Amino acid sequence: MEIARNSQPDSSSERFRLSDTISETYKKIQVRPTYSFFLLILGFPVHLFTFFYYLLKINKAGSNSIREQVQQEMLERGFYDELVERYTLQLERKNAFFDQSATTKQIRETAESWAKAASVEKQEELVRLRLTEIGHEQRTYHQTFQDLVHNPLFLALSFLPGILMYTLILMYSNPYTKYVMERFVMTLFVIMGVVIIVFTLLYMSPFDPAANILGEGATKEQIANFNHIYGLDQGYFTQLWNNIKGIAMFDLGTSYTGNEDVASSIARKFPITLTLTLISLFFSVLIAIPVGIISATRPNSFFDYTFMFIALLGLSIPNFWQGLIFILNFSIKLGWFPATFSPENAASIIMPVIVLGTGLTAAVARMTRSSTLEVIHEDYIITAKAKGLSRRVVLWRHAVGNAIIPIITVIGLQFGGMLGGAAVTEKVFNISGIGSYIVDKQFIPDIPGILGGVVYTAITISIVNVFIDILYAFFDPRIRSKMKQY
Repeated sequence: MEIARNSQPDSSSERFRLSDTISETYKKIQVRPTYSFFLLILGFPVHLFTFFYYLLKINKAGSNSIREQVQQEMLERGFYDELVERYTLQLERKNAFFDQSATTKQIRETAESWAKAASVEKQEELVRLRLTEIGHEQRTYHQTFQDLVHNPLFLALSFLPGILMYTLILMYSNPYTKYVMERFVMTLFVIMGVVIIVFTLLYMSPFDPAANILGEGATKEQIANFNHIYGLDQGYFTQLWNNIKGIAMFDLGTSYTGNEDVASSIARKFPITLTLTLISLFFSVLIAIPVGIISATRPNSFFDYTFMFIALLGLSIPNFWQGLIFILNFSIKLGWFPATFSPENAASIIMPVIVLGTGLTAAVARMTRSSTLEVIHEDYIITAKAKGLSRRVVLWRHAVGNAIIPIITVIGLQFGGMLGGAAVTEKVFNISGIGSYIVDKQFIPDIPGILGGVVYTAITISIVNVFIDILYAFFDPRIRSKMKQY
């Protein structure tokens, strides 16, 4: 029977291109065991049908007649009997040489088993040879699936049961989509690891939530009832699973204090922390990159020494001390800005933004200077200048373009540090954000509240890191080239 590849293709050229894409991508995926496993799981009904089709039609229909013909020829030639006699003679000589004793029946049984195995092997070899001679190549399972995909009827009928599998194949077919998809999958593992580590540390904490909340006068019955209500009397793995399941179902549970819904509390507090961090990041990058480039293009000048000295101060000053100094001078003495944050007063966010962004500005400025200095003396920069390109074009297109990767890396790392370390700034300026929320819950310890806050922070940092990875590919053509190769 002709295999599905020979079926009349759909008149739509778009569907034909789709089948080609699926077929070729499926072939590439087979060298990646992890992807192959997920394809099998996601498209199990489709693979089950393909497997039976392969067994019933491909493997047998094309070779049954050839196999029967080869069996008949071998029987007429007495191939099996010849092997039995040959192996019997070999065994008798072997026993005589080594002075071993064996009955005629034992020798005969051994010779027949050897002859049977050799006959089957020879038969399969002759079948494969005959099929090759007549142009009938035996198809593998994966080749069979590729052939079936070219059949429009099979593709249409298998679309719904195999939609997840086909989605994965189409995502894999595009190198950029595959790159982003793999980063998001890694993000899921990172978040899972964060949940396990944070919960384990809280579980091992010497603090007792029931005793801390109910007070020293609480009876054993009250403490036991508290632990039972919140599941704290269950085992480690049971509690861990309940927390993981809750996070996966977007149900963070209720806080131990006041029975407040954790998800609602975080939804109110997280936006201000994220807003504060993003504004700090924006102005830090806006200031730091030009400063770093100016310092690199004028090394050992007054501007270079001045900018780098200020950057060193920015890295050395602790956030909490800087915040207190700002409040003392700009709020109490000068009265320019409010000492505490208020959502109704836009000016109240200026000092927290400066305090939180100081470290990032300093780090990015120093990295920009260092990376730019490394590339401005390279041969391709000298060649660009020799071709008559303007200083601005050479600097921005060739120098900064090649120095931007380390700068992006520092920005991504510092953003995670800013978001996670915003608690200090929030405490100094009385900002009710996610950082101060986690700190307040830490000493109970309020496991649902802490886990929820940490997971929100981890998700945000992971998404930013995915964006940073995408920026790598956008700025560096070498990374884009590698993406297309693997």
